[in-house]
Amino acid sequence: MAFGRLERTTGPQPMSDINMTPLIDVMLVLLVIFMITAPLMTSALKLDLPKAEGAQPSDAPQSISLSLDAQGQMFVGDEKVDEPTLRARVAQAARLNPMTEVQLRADRSVPYGRVAELIGLVQSGGLNRIGFVAQPAKP
Repeated sequence: MAFGRLERTTGPQPMSDINMTPLIDVMLVLLVIFMITAPLMTSALKLDLPKAEGAQPSDAPQSISLSLDAQGQMFVGDEKVDEPTLRARVAQAARLNPMTEVQLRADRSVPYGRVAELIGLVQSGGLNRIGFVAQPAKP
């Protein structure tokens, strides 16, 4: 025999509102992470790239970023390198994959002769796919 009341009372109603606080917290954390990492994704090397109408980003699967600053110093990515080191890196990249593209960024004040020397150095190392990086021209 069960003891209890005969009257039926309804229990508490289920909460039908979604708690937005955890969602907002996660969104704000992601926003802060992207705000901090976005500037790091761009190159720290400041170059005055020439402007061209047909400048389109390349989607080469493997590439080496090679830069020449206004003083004529060479950089692979953001690391300053000298000519023998560059030759060794280009030769190593050519051994691993001869279809590796070299993305050349040269400051607009660098003489054409210096750029031509760098192209010759890269081609003598075994890489022939060279892309010139420029800023898109503003309409």
